[in-house]
Amino acid sequence: MQIGDRLRLERERLGYTQTAMAKVCGVAFRTYCDYEAGKTEPKASLLNAMHEAGADVMFILTGQNTPVQDISMEEQKLVQNFRAMDEAARLNIQAVGDAFAQSKPKLKTSDI
Repeated sequence: MQIGDRLRLERERLGYTQTAMAKVCGVAFRTYCDYEAGKTEPKASLLNAMHEAGADVMFILTGQNTPVQDISMEEQKLVQNFRAMDEAARLNIQAVGDAFAQSKPKLKTSDI
């Protein structure tokens, strides 16, 4: 499997069309298609833009997923799901997460 194949797999995993991914990465549609077709190699700026969109750049470059260390299986699943979301869903889940993180549990009178 070549870099172009892995670009396609990551784009599809993230739910982007080629047109949408080209836009996210700031390149022309034809340029992005050439990367996926293996006609040209992607630049670091494209890989950085894909990373910001949730792509696993280590997988794109090497075929090996980036290892997630020091987090539980539940946390790994949250990260995987977050990476699979579109931008709107990510913003929503961040807002929900912020709200839960800032809320403090109310003490019951029996806990006092």
